[in-house]
Amino acid sequence: MTQHNGYYYLANSEEDTERLAARLADMFIPGTVITLDGDLGAGKTRFSQAVARAIGVTDTVNSPTFTLIKEYEGTRFPFYHMDVYRISLEEAGDLGLDEYFYGEGVTLVEWAELIAELLPKDRLAVRIEYRGERERTFFLVPYGDPYGQWCRTLKEQGLLYE
Repeated sequence: MTQHNGYYYLANSEEDTERLAARLADMFIPGTVITLDGDLGAGKTRFSQAVARAIGVTDTVNSPTFTLIKEYEGTRFPFYHMDVYRISLEEAGDLGLDEYFYGEGVTLVEWAELIAELLPKDRLAVRIEYRGERERTFFLVPYGDPYGQWCRTLKEQGLLYE
């Protein structure tokens, strides 16, 4: 297992992935930013779909690889799903990302480490590592509040480990 600072969650099924997304979504506030990294096939889009469902998005959510940003209406929050894999840092800087990051919705950025310097200081960084056909390890690193409090709460509830 790769060493990370922060917390981790072991998912042994898609239901476990759904559980993590739902528990996090219970704490979301307007302007929530989640960054999502991991190798191809690690489960980034699957986790994104689970987050979207947890905030009431009923549309089909798929990877925005070629559209860069997809916007969805949820019953709790708008959901902004970004995939920055195919753009340069300069191109990303021209997209007006701050309007999403500091808006009323929940923003999830796949391949976020590619635009690290453009990300807000406060965010929840999630890295997914593939462990088997259905098994994944989620590493969560909170930057600032409320993200630190969320992780501490989920640890107290027995969902996350340090």
